[in-house]
Amino acid sequence: MFTTRPELRGTFGMVASTHWLASAAGMAALERGGNAFDAAVATGFALQVVEPHLNGPGGEVPILFARAGADRVEGICGQGVAPAKATIQHYRSEGLTLVPGSGLLAAVVPGAFDAWMLMLRDHGTMRPREVLSYAIDLARTGYPLVERICETIASVGALFQSEWRSSAALYLPGGKVPQPGTLFRNPVLADSYERIVREAEAAGSSREKQIEAARRAWSQGFVAEAIDRFCRTQEVMDSSGRRHKGVLTADDMARWQASHEAPLTYDYKGTTVAKFGPWCQGPVFLQQLALLQTYDLGKMDPLGPDFVHLVTEAAKLAFADREAFYGDPNFVEVPTLRLLSADYAAERRRLISAQASPELRPGSIPGFGGPVDYESAVGAFGGPAGFDPIGGGEPTTQGTLGQTRPGDTCHLDVVDRAGNMVSATPSGGWLHSSPIIPELGLCLGSRAQMFWLEEGLPASLAPGKRPRSASDGVRVLRDAKAWLAFGTPGGDYQDQWSLTFFLHHMHHGMNLQEAIDAPMFHTDHMPSSFWPRTAQPASLSLEARFPEKTVRELQRRGHRVTVTEPWSLGRLSAAAREGALLKAAANPRFMQGYAVGR
Repeated sequence: MFTTRPELRGTFGMVASTHWLASAAGMAALERGGNAFDAAVATGFALQVVEPHLNGPGGEVPILFARAGADRVEGICGQGVAPAKATIQHYRSEGLTLVPGSGLLAAVVPGAFDAWMLMLRDHGTMRPREVLSYAIDLARTGYPLVERICETIASVGALFQSEWRSSAALYLPGGKVPQPGTLFRNPVLADSYERIVREAEAAGSSREKQIEAARRAWSQGFVAEAIDRFCRTQEVMDSSGRRHKGVLTADDMARWQASHEAPLTYDYKGTTVAKFGPWCQGPVFLQQLALLQTYDLGKMDPLGPDFVHLVTEAAKLAFADREAFYGDPNFVEVPTLRLLSADYAAERRRLISAQASPELRPGSIPGFGGPVDYESAVGAFGGPAGFDPIGGGEPTTQGTLGQTRPGDTCHLDVVDRAGNMVSATPSGGWLHSSPIIPELGLCLGSRAQMFWLEEGLPASLAPGKRPRSASDGVRVLRDAKAWLAFGTPGGDYQDQWSLTFFLHHMHHGMNLQEAIDAPMFHTDHMPSSFWPRTAQPASLSLEARFPEKTVRELQRRGHRVTVTEPWSLGRLSAAAREGALLKAAANPRFMQGYAVGR
């Protein structure tokens, strides 16, 4: 099969991510003697700088990893929680029926910094200055802007100039949108991270003490104080069309810490696949595998209508269950064992027919879940009356920011020669989520938009609760050893694109790069995770590289097909280990993602 670039192979270390400069930072950490955990942290902080339209310091990160020689996958939850004052009553009193997709009311506790520091402390070998040095240098000396950053700035430029003036001061130098390829700097963010490093080093020579001091500077020190002050004093225009103050406080930040968390696992055809639990959409991936377990996918043409139809219909069923059952298990009981059981999969599998389903069909598990208002989601497609997409929601949603192509968030995968392997999906805190906090050079995230403002649903808003995030990577064991790490940006598409990649690699004999380069597809059939929470029944988007006969047959089966640009869907990266041989690959779409290694 034709590929845009080779699958990388070596024995020392591999780093793959959604931006070449971040991959280079991770590889530099490996070359300096760091392990995969050090490299992942360096890559993650670099991504915050060079992909500000896709993530930022005010966002979150779920991290899955396997330590060398371990027979299990572990996780760190870097998803912050809703503030103490974030109640349904408060948002309703503001005249809201949905959490805005942007602005201060959409902010939860920013979790990425603490998650990276926790992993560095417990599994890395480097100090804060070493892993942050690459991000600091990129922010201070500059990095070349990719085209999609400039497109995003242009799409929110009017909002920045009229309302979010602190963002305009940074992203519209001289009142103009910067040009692709020009150097861009964020010296205030560099100063913020440099101050954290200085406060860390003032704690003494101990690596652990330095890391703990860095965590305090973020959650209890000058960072938390600046965030608290900004949320209390600023009324910010958001996607509701009105101005609101935030509810996030320094106390919220001080009370929350990232935590180690065991992921869910599912055994699939000789492998053990790990994903985070139902506080995010991670189990959707596992449910799809359960539904597909009995099919001989290897005999299906990977570009044929049978494969695309089957995978799409399985996705519809799994995502329907996401809507009905998933929520933070610290607040609601989720029937995870039942959802992943063979009996339940067999029951659900019987709903898959030769025709595309136009309905949302969650399962029925007595005593669990809540109602799903599919009609409202379908009715909201195209946006509610007067909807102005500028500044609203995540860019993964079609039409948001005036774009029709998906693409949000970041991803990274790292493997070192010892066998340590890390997969992480940093997200949130992007430049169009809320205004820049002038003292810090960063903005807060908008993950709270994934809560519902109706009582009694698994994903209803509540203080201290995690939003039902879409971000989550994938880790796979084979023969009880770390084998494969992969993932992609894409919101609701993440566990569709990732699944297609995995099935191509597992069943169709494609290597990592071939599976990434293969034509992609997805559906928007389910209610979107993002404001304004729309749904498009029986929709199916296909890259134009699919054969015309496949497109026609899928249309005949009832799919509402949209043919997109040839290289427009999916932003996967992956790393693998087979004995002493290490492999990696990255997405060529949008000319941004790269893998490096030796």
